[in-house]
Formats: sequence, C-alpha cells, structure tokens
Amino acid sequence: MLVLGHQNPDCDSLCSAIALAALFNKIGRPATPILQGKPNPEALFLLDCAGFEQPEIRTSVAGEDIFIVDYSDWGQGTSDMKKARVRGIVDHHKLGDITTSEPLECWIWPVGCSATIVYNMYKFHEKSPEPAIAKLMMGAIISDTVNFQGPTTTELDKRAAFALAKIAGVDDIKVFAKAQFEAKSDIKNVSAAELILRDQKVFEMAGEKIAIGQLELTSLTVALQKKDEMLVEMRQLQADKGYHSTLVLLTDITTLDTTALIISKDADKVANALNSSVEGNVFELPGVVSRKKQIIPFLQSAFES
Repeated sequence: MLVLGHQNPDCDSLCSAIALAALFNKIGRPATPILQGKPNPEALFLLDCAGFEQPEIRTSVAGEDIFIVDYSDWGQGTSDMKKARVRGIVDHHKLGDITTSEPLECWIWPVGCSATIVYNMYKFHEKSPEPAIAKLMMGAIISDTVNFQGPTTTELDKRAAFALAKIAGVDDIKVFAKAQFEAKSDIKNVSAAELILRDQKVFEMAGEKIAIGQLELTSLTVALQKKDEMLVEMRQLQADKGYHSTLVLLTDITTLDTTALIISKDADKVANALNSSVEGNVFELPGVVSRKKQIIPFLQSAFES
C-alpha cells in the first residue's frame, strides 16, 4: 500500500505519511510513503533533523492501494487517483469530495494536525513510534499549530507533541521550533514562481476554483519585497488555470497577522467575505493565521450562499 499526502507537500503531509507507513509496517500491513512533489524547506529541515531520506516522488497511483493523509479532496491528489483503490483517509480538514465504491478506514478529527491523529493511531494499536519518527511527527504538529499559538490547536495536539518530544529526546520544544521556523522563513533565494505554489491548495466553491497558498514567516520583509514579482506570476497562473481567484497568504508567525495578495475576477467579494478591503491587490487580515479555520469557511459561505 502507498501512503501519500497532498500536492505541494508540507510538514504534516510529509511527516504523517512517513509515520503512518511505519505504523502499518509495525502491524503487518506493508506500506511505503510517497510524495506528490518536492517538500518545502521546513519539511526538508525535519527530514534532516530526523535523519530520513526523502521518500520517492510519484505523480501516478492508478491501480494501487493507497491511504491518503492530510486531505480528502480529489483535487489535491494525483491526476489519476480516481483509478486507485482508496483504502483509508487520515485528515484534520473539512470533509472533501472523495467517494469510494468500498468501505474504507477513516480517521478524521477536528485537531490542529494530522500527525496528532497518527500518534493516536499508534496508541490505538498499542505501538510506539521510533525516536526519529516521533521527531518528524512532533515537528509536523509544531508547524501546523504554529507552536501551539494557532486557533486550530487542541489539547490533543499539545499532549501528542510533548509525548513525541519525550520519545524523540527533544528537551526543549521552543528551541526546536525556533530553528524549524527559521528554516521555513528563509526565502531570499526562492523565486516568486516557487513562492506562490508553496503550500498552495485549490478549493472548489459553487463551481469556481480558488487557489490559496500560504507562506508562514518570522518576518514579511523579504516576501513583500517580492510582492510585484509574485503578483505577475499569480496573474499568469490565474490565466493558465482559469481560477476565479489566486491568493497568497503572507502570515507573520511572530505577530499572528496575515497580509494577503490577490488576483481575482472579483477581489472585493473575496476580501469582503474576510471582513477586509483590497488596495492594489493586497488586503490585511489581522489576527488571521489559519487558512483552514479563518479563511475557507468564510469564503465557502460567501460563494455558496
């Protein structure tokens, strides 16, 4: 069985796929983690810290048994995923549009990170992750919860992270998180084209497609210096893909505020749904850090009402 996260793999998508495959192998269900693309720098940092090789990148899973992690939408899988046999889902987002012809195993919990769910799957099967796997899972939780500051953070996430830190031999989560976020924030030599696709997800709302990428940074200075280049690339992507809107959320994880860049057929509709207003393809979202909880529900309501 193949275990894979979503397109544009982030920490949770990568680390949870590796951890879940390792659990399946422990309980006699042979499994291999794979990726749909190159992991982001933060995820690569965690791989290096844990001493793991990057899993194979595959863009075709037709005919395979698969278990998917950190999403439940066809649009975030491979182009041929409907030709695979989806055996299970682990996710912490809203339920997507994936359907199957056979019963499947689903672990979908309202927590801050899929790795929290995977940790509880280990407990359910009375198994413990190896220290390196525990470090990956801990790092994924730190990332998705913004070191427990994000609005999606739950007590389950905190318990899981501290239990995993103990297994991994990490004495100070704050120190680990600081190094992890520094790796995430180093974008000086990253092209605008790559930045807009980093952690981008495409959502369908009332028949319209909205692409939303997010950069979580310790400072927005460098990102804003690249703003004009990013808007050019976003405009081209919008034309090529036919999206209704293309957004990039620039989230400052020290102030917990977001500046959004937008190219859209109706930018005011998008900004108004988020209680903001657009000036020069930019709008401000003070106190917003979670795409899942503070962006998507409001856009979905605006588009589907």
